[in-house]
Amino acid sequence: MNILPLAYLLSGGWLHIGPPYIYINIDPVLVHLGPLAVRWYGLMYVVGIMVGLWVIKGYTTRKGIDQDTVYRILWWCIAAGLIGGRLYFVVQQPHLVEDYLMQPWRIIATWEGGMAFYGAIFLVIPTLFWRAKVERINPLVLIDAGVLFGAAGQIFGRIGNLINGDIIGFPSTLPWSTVYQNPNSWACFNPSTCNVPVQPAAGYELIINLFVLGLMLYLARRVRRPGILMLVYLFSYTISQFFIFFARQNDIVSFLGLNLGLKQAQWTSLVVFILLLPLTYWVMRTSRPVPDGEVAATYGIPQKPKPALEKKVITEELSEAPALVAADTETTSVDTETPATESERTRTGPEGKEATAATTMEADAHTTGHAEATAPITEQPDGSAVQSTPKGSGQKS
Repeated sequence: MNILPLAYLLSGGWLHIGPPYIYINIDPVLVHLGPLAVRWYGLMYVVGIMVGLWVIKGYTTRKGIDQDTVYRILWWCIAAGLIGGRLYFVVQQPHLVEDYLMQPWRIIATWEGGMAFYGAIFLVIPTLFWRAKVERINPLVLIDAGVLFGAAGQIFGRIGNLINGDIIGFPSTLPWSTVYQNPNSWACFNPSTCNVPVQPAAGYELIINLFVLGLMLYLARRVRRPGILMLVYLFSYTISQFFIFFARQNDIVSFLGLNLGLKQAQWTSLVVFILLLPLTYWVMRTSRPVPDGEVAATYGIPQKPKPALEKKVITEELSEAPALVAADTETTSVDTETPATESERTRTGPEGKEATAATTMEADAHTTGHAEATAPITEQPDGSAVQSTPKGSGQKS
């Protein structure tokens, strides 16, 4: 027994790699819980969201977006992605009126299959722009984080597509062609693609997603101009979708009366590519690199004023500052009038008071004596001289 059949047995018959092709025999339903069916595709959505959050955690932290803000925005984006992806798939259907408008409950029947990633992009980006305004964050910084999240999560979506068999290419004899064998696979809903080797279109998209994610992670640490990651992702996705759909087995449609042998996603890619040209000019013209030391998420964005209570506390603290300074000055002046010698500080009781009074009397006597010594001499009319007595000397004339 060689290694390939052994791998086939160990995998439970789910995956058999050659020869000559890649055989997939996986039921799209992972497990049945009563009437509820847990599908591989739904599980890949959950895993993609978790991995996407892990991938952008370091990026958002460096850009100044805390995790509470990330989670507040996440739920809006999940809802926008599901709604946008489903609605864009529905409006592209050739029997839109009969299958969906006349049966509107089928619009939300995602278990029947059908999500268009372009629709998610069209609704999530405006949602990110709106939430950035609410959170007072630079919209381009937030959208850069969003496309990084999308590039990581999209990888697991493509794994779900490979298991489902809902993205397949034309019949092929290439050694990496995929053969879907499970009767519940989406590929087996059409007898012409069941147990038939086809181009693994979802695998091609998976490889491109891995490359784009690696490029964006490299640029995320080196580019300081907000909006660059958004442009790299949108151009990469638009160009890759245009070329990959040449290998996908989808219906050819016309657009505005033009019939160029293109599919719906290719027409969408052309329109988006044209719209990206003025968007690129706008980003390069208006977005400026964030200087070192600045917070990218809030750089140049007016922030919310401080709450009134916080202002009141700050005002009270400032008003109390002069009073504290005055109290310190008064304490200092009192300390300077304290007797300098230890003997003077330790005198207490009546003896201390008498000593203080005696000292005061000696000082007064000394002052009086000094005044008498320095009193002026006045010459009288009869020629005699008399010394004037200063006021406060205690002598009567």
